Amino acid sequence: MLAPTLYAYMQAYDDVVQWTEGLSDGQIWSRPHGLAPAGFQLRHIAGSVERLTAYLRGQQLTALQLEAVHREMEPGLGRTALLEVVAGSFQDSGRVIRSLDPATLIDSRAVGRKQLPTTVAGLVVHLAEHTQRHVGELIITTKLARVT
Repeated sequence: MLAPTLYAYMQAYDDVVQWTEGLSDGQIWSRPHGLAPAGFQLRHIAGSVERLTAYLRGQQLTALQLEAVHREMEPGLGRTALLEVVAGSFQDSGRVIRSLDPATLIDSRAVGRKQLPTTVAGLVVHLAEHTQRHVGELIITTKLARVT
């Protein structure tokens, strides 16, 4: 049950490395056709994994985590630094997932200010699918950034 999310992280990281290879910082933060920049996607992947992992632990978000959401679109870090942030987020979340007791998979969790109901298993699955969704968006953006 838990391994697919860990594999999704590995695949996602391989994809973001591959598809951002050779992009300049300008291209990383460009917005071809008005799309969200690849830099945003990298920052959002890392940040959302961190935030969803906090909910997985049964925690609420810190003020710093909430503030970071509003800065994800702001140009800043270059490719290497962004990839390090993504890798760190995957590693931290992976440690939490590996430490889960399978008996807790049906335990309730609440997500966000609205306290949307889910379970530990639901969050583990969502971590994988949300990450992969944004990797797909990053791939499209990087393809367009190379030709515009």
